[in-house]
Formats: sequence, C-alpha cells, structure tokens
Amino acid sequence: MEFDPQMDPRERAKWAAAQGALDFVADGMRIGLGTGSTAAKFVELLGRKAQAEKWQVVCVPTSEATARQARSLGLVLDSAYPDFGPLDVVVDGADEIDPHGNLTKGGGGALLREKYVALASRKMVVIADEGKHVARLGETFRLPVEIVAFAWSQTIERLRPWMEEIELRRTPTGEIFVTDQGNYIVDCRLAPISDPALLQRELKGVTGVVETGIFPAIASLVVTGRPDGSWQIKNFTSPA
Repeated sequence: MEFDPQMDPRERAKWAAAQGALDFVADGMRIGLGTGSTAAKFVELLGRKAQAEKWQVVCVPTSEATARQARSLGLVLDSAYPDFGPLDVVVDGADEIDPHGNLTKGGGGALLREKYVALASRKMVVIADEGKHVARLGETFRLPVEIVAFAWSQTIERLRPWMEEIELRRTPTGEIFVTDQGNYIVDCRLAPISDPALLQRELKGVTGVVETGIFPAIASLVVTGRPDGSWQIKNFTSPA
C-alpha cells in the first residue's frame, strides 16, 4: 500500500505490520480478527482485499467493536457467532512482546475473547510496531486482569501479593469500564515477569479472576512493522 509521507511514523509502522500479515491469510480461510488500533488496520486491509479479489472467508471477531467494523467492510462472520469452531489463523496485536514470543494483551479490553480465539486458531499472527518489543513482560505496560464484577474489591485484595499497584480500569468519563462479557478489568503494575506461564497459572487460581492478559507461548509468529513501511517476521514455531 502507499503511505502518506506526512503520516505519523508509528502509524506507518502499524499499517506496515498489518500489510505484512496479509501474506498469512488466503481465500477460503476461517480467520480470527483481533481488537485494537493495529488489529483494526488489518481488518480494514482484509476487507479491501476480500472485496477486490472476491474472497470467501469466514471471520470471528474478538470484540463487538471489531464485529461492527468487519460487518461494515462486508466481511462475513461465522454463522454460529458468538459461538464458533476451529480457525485457520488469528491476526491480532499485542501490548508487549518478549524475545520468546510471550505477550501481554488487553489494552483494548478484549483479552478474554482474544485468548479464546487465539487458542482456537491453528496459527496466531501477531502484528506490532517496534515499540512493543521488550526484554521482559511488564516493563512498559501494566498487566490487565479481567475479574468478575461481583465483590470486585475483594478480588483486588487477593491479587495484591503479586502486584505493586492495582487500578480498576475506568472510562474517560470516570465510569467503571465493563468488558463485552460484563466483567471488570484491573491494570496491574508489577516487577518484570520472569516466568509468564507460571504467573498466568498462579493468577488464574485467584477466586474472582476470569482471565489475565498474559499470552504465554501462544504466538506462532510476529510481524513487526517499521516506520519506513517495511516489516520483518519472526517465527516462534517450527515450520509444518
């Protein structure tokens, strides 16, 4: 695609990552669609390509916002949505990516559905700009944890042993942020995560925790966009 030379460099990098991800989708596929600013760019590009080349693809969105965008672009959703079967691939963004392909996600508030779709997919393609890469998770982004609304303050107290700081997510107008599933999210500051899989298991054992934003060893590959409009690919699984 052609890039506007006046475009913000980070936005250009996001578009580049989304463009690179198109190489991993094809006509006839069942495709999971992520949530967030970079994922939205991929959805737009997929919609254009599907229309131009008359692709027959079936999509499963990870949020109601993504579902609305997909429908507006003429993309067909799984007829069983919000239920769905196995997927060929999901393309989604990330808030942090460590050198081993572990992720933190949930900045857009859709981490539960994002994890469901990722685990149902044969391949997870992560799209990001260079700023999302970190040495260890937790360095630059607070970890989102989705909790039930009932007795939410008690759940926060149960989480404190792992966290340096916990903040209940709110909307720009000050109301409590509510996920598509009717849950709340707490954003947690903690020491950089040395063992993402272990922390994921520990936090999932806390009563009131629905899901965490840790995606350990789920990503198949990462497409990293650059400000010059190019991208690079790093694989985290052996080729089939």
